[in-house]
Amino acid sequence: MLWAVAAFGPLLMSLLIMLWWLIASRARWFERVLGLIGIVGACYISIVFLDKTMVGPAISVLMIPLGVALFGLGAIICSRRLSVQRTVFAIALAACGFGSTTLLRSDGMWGDFVMGLDWRWKPTSEDQLATRTREDANGTAATAMDAEALLKPQWPSFRGSEGNSRYRGIRLTTDWDVNPPKQIWKKVVGPGWSSFAVAGDWLFTQEQRGAMECVVCYDAKDGKEIWMQQTESRFEDPLGGPGPRATPTLANGKLFTMGGQGWLMCLNAIDGKILWQKDIRSVANVTAPMWGFSSSPLVVENTVVVHAGGENNQGVLAFAVDSGELEWSAPCGKDSYSSPQLCLIAGEPTVVMLTNTGMTLLDPTSGKVRLDYNWKVTGYRSLQPQMIDENLILLPSGMGFGTRLVRVEKSGEEYSAKEVWTSRQLKPDFNDFVVYQGHAYGFDALIFTCIDLETGKQKWKGGRYGKGQVLLVEDSGHLLVASEQGALVLLQADPSGLKELAKIQAIEGRTWNHPVLIGNRLYLRNSQEAACFELPTLSPTEPVAVIP
Repeated sequence: MLWAVAAFGPLLMSLLIMLWWLIASRARWFERVLGLIGIVGACYISIVFLDKTMVGPAISVLMIPLGVALFGLGAIICSRRLSVQRTVFAIALAACGFGSTTLLRSDGMWGDFVMGLDWRWKPTSEDQLATRTREDANGTAATAMDAEALLKPQWPSFRGSEGNSRYRGIRLTTDWDVNPPKQIWKKVVGPGWSSFAVAGDWLFTQEQRGAMECVVCYDAKDGKEIWMQQTESRFEDPLGGPGPRATPTLANGKLFTMGGQGWLMCLNAIDGKILWQKDIRSVANVTAPMWGFSSSPLVVENTVVVHAGGENNQGVLAFAVDSGELEWSAPCGKDSYSSPQLCLIAGEPTVVMLTNTGMTLLDPTSGKVRLDYNWKVTGYRSLQPQMIDENLILLPSGMGFGTRLVRVEKSGEEYSAKEVWTSRQLKPDFNDFVVYQGHAYGFDALIFTCIDLETGKQKWKGGRYGKGQVLLVEDSGHLLVASEQGALVLLQADPSGLKELAKIQAIEGRTWNHPVLIGNRLYLRNSQEAACFELPTLSPTEPVAVIP
């Protein structure tokens, strides 16, 4: 697999070079031992002076291979010298290779497993936020209209009210050369992989600012900060970087958030005041998983549901919306970066949770397990299910495992599920897909693709947008792709082939966050900046241009 080659290939080559030096080179034993001691010493000294973001995969993927490769190069260049000078020269080159990495910092890996690097002393988005004054804050007082909007949010939770990244109500034009999207605002934000929840003119998201994990409310009109709530907590991993992973959820004028370290909070959405908070690690007796707690809260009537990954009955937890008291808990798979999702299955509202063990269906009132569908994967799941109808559920899986269509049936009080098909032609990683007119559109690893929902067969594959995200504009049959490189791409949702209609560079930096569309305004963010674009739209009577 690509990740295994990227993770272990450079280190393996370094080991082979050192074995050559110790076993097969023409150097005397004194030189061989000296070379080994010199490399180990130079490597250790460099590690001491590395930036903290380089401690981890960067050592094995970059620092060690670079230093050892230069050592081997030096030994070859001076191979005709029969003096210890050749070994000293090779060690000096290795030291330069090791030492050069102390000038760098890492912001994690990109979707193709290439390390993201920058100069060590270049200011990060967190550095810029630390020096930004509060003059950037809007300070707009809440009004009765704001309070009313909070009760009817346009985009209340992760991937929208239906959890499927689908937007209705507008139709887009396609000639962006003549009428391009208009940038309304762009601003620096703290790192994190949260998307937005939207109510009226308020945007809610989560980000990291130094040692503080922040929930931030921005003004959708100009991007200015309205309020910010901070918790002393910082989650950071060497692959994904720092910051929270989950997206806030709006319900009944309250905002529910999950932090990377496991702080579940309920806030007053108007001013950000914390109404209650729970440490999921303590409640479920777990530690933060490898890439942090990523479960966006699901509010069902009077409970807020999250995945915790605890043993026995502590897999999924439901807390009272008003008090934060534990209402019920249920068993579930341990490893998951998916979020619980409310679906109508066989006529019954059902909480669907995808984990490493498969799919669990839960009664939203009591937490009773209605069905535990077994489809185990090695690793994790980080994607959301898609309902095709009340009985058909499309289940994505982790890298390399593909996608499966499952039919769920109910007989009396008993639920059962049967595989319809499994396709390895749509193998998303952490990139959710959308469904439109009998087809699924999403990422097969790094390449965009379309599959037929009736058969699971691939219709086409093309479009290299990294590991980005996609949003469906249903009324005009368009796909908005936020590429991993920060480009905004307009595609026609057409099973006959890839039809790229327009493209602009929207934001800079690694972009994994899900885009949000409200009216003709698109909200994008990543781990360093956020932006709002006004998209060109058609009038109700104008026909949608279809590319043959």
